[in-house]
Amino acid sequence: MNHSEMNAKSLRTNLNHPVIDSDGHWIEYGPHMIKALKRHGGDAAVEGFMQFGNRIGEALTMGLEQRQVSRLAQEAWWPLPTRNTRDRATAMLPNLLRERLDEFGIDFGVIYPTAGLGLPQVPDATQRRAACGAYNSYIAEYFGDHADRMTPAAVIPMYDPEEAIAELEHVKALGLKAIMMGSLIKRPIPALTARDPELADEFPWLDVIGLDSPYDYDPVWQRCLDLGFSPTFHSNGRGRAFGLRNSISNFVYNHIGHFAAASEAVCKALILGGVTHRFPKLQFGFLEGGVGWACQLYADLLGHWEKRNLGALADIDPNNLDQDGLLAYARDYASEDFLAVMEARAARKSVVANAVSPVDGFDDFAACGFDTEEKLVGQFVDQFYFGCEADDPINAWAFSRDHLPHGVQLNTLFGSDIGHFDVRDMSGVLTEAHELVDEELIDVDNFRDFVFENAVRFLSRNNRDFFAGTAVEKAVADYWDKAAL
Repeated sequence: MNHSEMNAKSLRTNLNHPVIDSDGHWIEYGPHMIKALKRHGGDAAVEGFMQFGNRIGEALTMGLEQRQVSRLAQEAWWPLPTRNTRDRATAMLPNLLRERLDEFGIDFGVIYPTAGLGLPQVPDATQRRAACGAYNSYIAEYFGDHADRMTPAAVIPMYDPEEAIAELEHVKALGLKAIMMGSLIKRPIPALTARDPELADEFPWLDVIGLDSPYDYDPVWQRCLDLGFSPTFHSNGRGRAFGLRNSISNFVYNHIGHFAAASEAVCKALILGGVTHRFPKLQFGFLEGGVGWACQLYADLLGHWEKRNLGALADIDPNNLDQDGLLAYARDYASEDFLAVMEARAARKSVVANAVSPVDGFDDFAACGFDTEEKLVGQFVDQFYFGCEADDPINAWAFSRDHLPHGVQLNTLFGSDIGHFDVRDMSGVLTEAHELVDEELIDVDNFRDFVFENAVRFLSRNNRDFFAGTAVEKAVADYWDKAAL
């Protein structure tokens, strides 16, 4: 056993609580997965998967000049571990992952896709639905023998509520418990479609689900509650529609911040669109983007509420401007030519033209259901959870009660991200996360929240059977018993 392995195991031994990995990844073996997709979903499922994979492959075969012409972003040409063969095999083989979980200091893990991440974004409806359904059937089989230590996350297409609800019910029937929903749905701009359908396809607008969508997704959120699912989002913020992470030459430029951008877009849509108000018992998880953006969004929402809530808008209502008073100040302080212009305008009409009010209402918080700042705080803090990787020092911000407004802590979820290029040694992830304690940026209670209690609340508040039959069942039951006191 190497030093890092000993550290991870000894660290877990010294903890008085389990460790839950809320965002690990497995690496699908393409030939085996395609065979399974064919068996479960027919040719349409395979075609859907291949279509998504071919897009990335096509971009990687282009030279710089070709990508310049097409403005295709540089993709990750080496996204998976290779030098550490054991880690690569661990990400591919659940039997080996299970064997090594104790070595990693992890009691239970939620395992997200790699190749499967893009399936909810397949454009063709038939292929998308077949691919998602077949993939979920596949992972239910592939991970079925290890339900006591890990559970795979199902992929849920979200192009319309009908397909989302159908797949949620399919996933429930399969016995899967964790879900990853599609977000940032690409939709054509009607004006562009009328001019040039091909142009519209290249420059879509992004439906963020919770606000301004052409569809009513409330039945989807209700079905999530009914079935005991807590929605998670794992979409990135790259591509033409975002525009700012579309370098043709530099993958690192494209990669930095992209999950945060997507998460922020969906998160603020859910709260400003009133989803959190209408479904106060539903919790949402935003994975792999860290929590730094959430700290900023939280403060920004409070700042905008203070300045632009319905009552505060009276301060900037054009009808409340004292035109005569403004002219009086000008007579005392303005230059002669300035005053002449103002008095000439006053003789004909208002000194200052009233700003144009929006036709369809001006209360941006109308759907939110809160009339006090405290209610805004409650929705954000109680219903949102943020996936944080072990090596992110910004994780400490979420626990900074002295720095976050109203003295709150935001809900972090420990995510190992094992299986991907940024994890150079799977056995060192937990010790890396614990460096926040070692460096006195957070305390041991914060760490317990980070790697255990927050995950318990997120995954099992609406499904108390989520951890039934798992290695952490008793610890979870003890947590809920204590919380009830």
